[in-house]
Amino acid sequence: MQVTNTILMIRPVDFRMNEQTAVNNYFQEDLDVKNQTINERAQKEFDNFVTVLRGKGVNVIVVEDKKENDTPDSIFPNNWVSFHNTGTVAIYPMFAENRRKERREDIFDILEEKGFNITDVIDYTSAEDAGVYLEGTGSILKDRVHQKAYCALSERADEALFIEFCEDFDCFPVIFTANQSVDGTRMPIYHTNVMMAMAETFVVICLDTIDDKKERKNVIAHLKKDGKEIITISEKQMHHFAGNMLQVIGANNKRFMVMSSAAYNSLNPGQIKAITAHGDIIHSSLETIETCGGGSARCMMAEVFLPRN
Repeated sequence: MQVTNTILMIRPVDFRMNEQTAVNNYFQEDLDVKNQTINERAQKEFDNFVTVLRGKGVNVIVVEDKKENDTPDSIFPNNWVSFHNTGTVAIYPMFAENRRKERREDIFDILEEKGFNITDVIDYTSAEDAGVYLEGTGSILKDRVHQKAYCALSERADEALFIEFCEDFDCFPVIFTANQSVDGTRMPIYHTNVMMAMAETFVVICLDTIDDKKERKNVIAHLKKDGKEIITISEKQMHHFAGNMLQVIGANNKRFMVMSSAAYNSLNPGQIKAITAHGDIIHSSLETIETCGGGSARCMMAEVFLPRN
């Protein structure tokens, strides 16, 4: 299945702007308030978001971050881990050194205690020694039905390691470069999942970020071949995190597209109509998390596809 009812989320205890990720995450901005206030605001946004998701019947597993780890970006667990329906867990190499402390084996124990079955772990983290990174489902967008994986190359998404991932998980790689304008210069977008969101029957994508025409045509051709409706967003909408969405399953097997309120408010009526033709929208305000963290709703949710015992 392309979507799941169960997601893992990490409640922050020391959220703030991470100076180590800001060097190539051009979505991040600093707030002129104390870090304690930023963390309190982020916790409130996180808790409200979880309440909204659970209210729609989504199974949200919340794990509290550990303050002693000093991990300001722990709220984005999808970058270090992914959970697959084969029972395999993948662990990924991270660009920022202080993000590597987010990786916690006790989270696997928590999932097993809740009845999920882990049979294998594929660990790519040794690539960090060579300065090579691939940041989970931030870098990799899987079409699980058609066994394809999409990746926008960047400092955080290495081509060779992505191909290795595709070989390990039997996926066909669709590789391209996505750029954004930063002070008049085109710079690589740090994660694929801020410009593209893969759902069962459609995709939300900022095609304007794929400057190379051949690469853009290739991406479109794959999506059309697999019967995906292509819903395009502008680069301006992308900067409101309109590409950072995730489809989930709620009560009664109903499909929902999850996004932030900023993303939702950036969409025009035609785009909303196109998305809601496939299922309802869930949105929640994540202003502090988006501003300081440079990530949004999708980044906060690690999908759990593991089989149950």
